Amino acid sequence: MKKTLCCLAISSLPIVSYANSPYFSLQDGDGFKRFSVSVGALHVMPQGKAQPFQVGTAVKNGEVANNGAIKVDTVINNLNGDVDQTLLANALKAIGTLSGGNLSAGLSGTSAINGLEGWSNPGTGLEADDVTTLGIMSNYFFTDNVSFEVKAGIPPKVDLQGKGKIYAPFSAIATPQLANLPLEFMNIDLKNNIFITDLEAHGPAASARAWTPAFEFQYHFGKTGVNKFRPYVGVGLMYAYFNELEINPRTEQDLIAAGHMIANIKEGKAGASLEGTPSAANPKVELDATDAFAPVATVGFTYDFNEKWFAVGSVSYAHLKNETTITVTDAKHGELIHSKADIEVNPIIVYAGFGMRF
Repeated sequence: MKKTLCCLAISSLPIVSYANSPYFSLQDGDGFKRFSVSVGALHVMPQGKAQPFQVGTAVKNGEVANNGAIKVDTVINNLNGDVDQTLLANALKAIGTLSGGNLSAGLSGTSAINGLEGWSNPGTGLEADDVTTLGIMSNYFFTDNVSFEVKAGIPPKVDLQGKGKIYAPFSAIATPQLANLPLEFMNIDLKNNIFITDLEAHGPAASARAWTPAFEFQYHFGKTGVNKFRPYVGVGLMYAYFNELEINPRTEQDLIAAGHMIANIKEGKAGASLEGTPSAANPKVELDATDAFAPVATVGFTYDFNEKWFAVGSVSYAHLKNETTITVTDAKHGELIHSKADIEVNPIIVYAGFGMRF
């Protein structure tokens, strides 16, 4: 006898059965297919906020360096504004008038430098952009309700937007000399925040290709052969790996210039470092990112068209954070600058696709 069943809503779980379909029948023992795979659109929306860069250089606090030749105006422009050095500034202008505006290496003496060993840059950092890619989900069902899912996507190229400007907090006590004798009574108090780069000025500060497979155990509500619409929940672990890292060319140029500044100090030309003069070094910029593991949770649903084909949608959240490191190195001097910042990705991941069971 032919049966007709109405669609009933029970605890928000719709149950639809069809008398003529052995798959959508209310009979027990219909079984279930253990494997499924789906493909669809995977949209990633990072929720994390920029974390400040921590920067260090090869110049240790208190390190004494020769100043070398330097312009008088450079000294005046870098005088510590927190200290009244009006008389000194006037004296320097007079010396500049007599010397053609320059202090020779024999007169400029040395500087005890502070501030460049390490500092934080509040208001700076990197934030990942939204990205959409092709997602692939595969499931193995241990029972009709419990499954293990592997989810991944075609690894997208992710832009990292820079936030804020980076300055180097330079300070020094410069001691002029005459006939190789230090004139400590003429010590010059220098202090200035030296501009390094604007992370927001030239488009994305960096980019990377993101590989983020995730592994979840899931529980599917309802019953195969009875419920077309089956919600599910899942928890698991995401692994994040980043390669093909690239830094913005303009930002790279700024960091190379900063590398020359540090190299000049190491080469006994501290004055040239304040004037932005290239050193004898050949600074290279390297960008790296750590791998990371993150817990992930998912809510979703499947909707069966028939025994084989289905639609699927889900929303996941992963608590993901990794560390990005930017270094400026030189073959002779080694590491000139080392900077790092955490990147809080914390993505919400939306997936919609179609699949097949077998």
